[in-house]
Amino acid sequence: MAYAFDPELAQWAAMINDLPFADIVAARDAEKAMTANMPVYEPVQPVDVHDTLVPGPEGAPQIPVRIYTPTAAGAEGAVLPGLVYMHGGGYVLGTLEFCHSDLLRIADQVGAVVVSVDYRLAPEHTFPAGLEDSYAALVWTTAHAAELGIDPARLAVGGDSAGAGLATAVTLLARDRRGPALCFQYLGVPKLDDRLTTPSMRAFTDTPVWNRPIAEICWNHYLGGEEHRGGPDVSPYAAPARAGDVSGLPRAFVYVCEFDPLRDEGLHYAQRLTQAGVPTELHLYPGTFHGSTGFTMTAIGRKMVGDVLDGLRRGLARREQ
Repeated sequence: MAYAFDPELAQWAAMINDLPFADIVAARDAEKAMTANMPVYEPVQPVDVHDTLVPGPEGAPQIPVRIYTPTAAGAEGAVLPGLVYMHGGGYVLGTLEFCHSDLLRIADQVGAVVVSVDYRLAPEHTFPAGLEDSYAALVWTTAHAAELGIDPARLAVGGDSAGAGLATAVTLLARDRRGPALCFQYLGVPKLDDRLTTPSMRAFTDTPVWNRPIAEICWNHYLGGEEHRGGPDVSPYAAPARAGDVSGLPRAFVYVCEFDPLRDEGLHYAQRLTQAGVPTELHLYPGTFHGSTGFTMTAIGRKMVGDVLDGLRRGLARREQ
């Protein structure tokens, strides 16, 4: 199928080879090789980066996290906003390295402490393992806000793609468990609906980076088998598009891409948030496909990244009560 991609993006789209999601081991090897060859953002101001382990859910292993602290902005005991971030990868791929460059940029240009979560992956660990890891990392971050230099009144969660799906579910869990108070949720091209029935999901079967066949494989792994995907018993914490009530959630920033199977579930969720009284900023970028923010050599890629950074600054800004 032909797509009206942005002219600058079109040349890159033609060179993209999908990762072999049908073979998870091969896909992870390919993702590792791809990540190793990606350019790394160079911060303008120093950013301290260190890895540590935090307690996992009860009975589960410790969770690796990577903490980004903008040292200049946090000098002299200043407290900064905080972002607990979950990487993308369809719930089956992704590491702390996968999003390293993006989070360096956020820490530097937004001036936020970022806690990146290396949650457990499917198919070895099906739902709710990755979600519970993400929530446990949020709880740990909240409990250690003072030593991390985070203002607990300006704590957010966020992610891209499957990471945005986890961030969405974490906000629901935090509300329903009366857990950490969040000021903001950043949802980049969120993966929210296992039913795969939206017009964009039905139409985009061969789009670059993400398409319906890949979505089917990843949801099957996350939910523990094809027989569960789309069924009546899937939890809204696994597929937040199924949540019956989205009121009482923190303000949101959502962006979607025109030629992305995830487009319509992101649009619909943002609409539901708005209708429920949640302040929501929504961006739809014409001519783009899943992952277009990574192509910062193009004008549209730079605009998308700039909008994300601006949205994070606004979402994490101190607000007088």
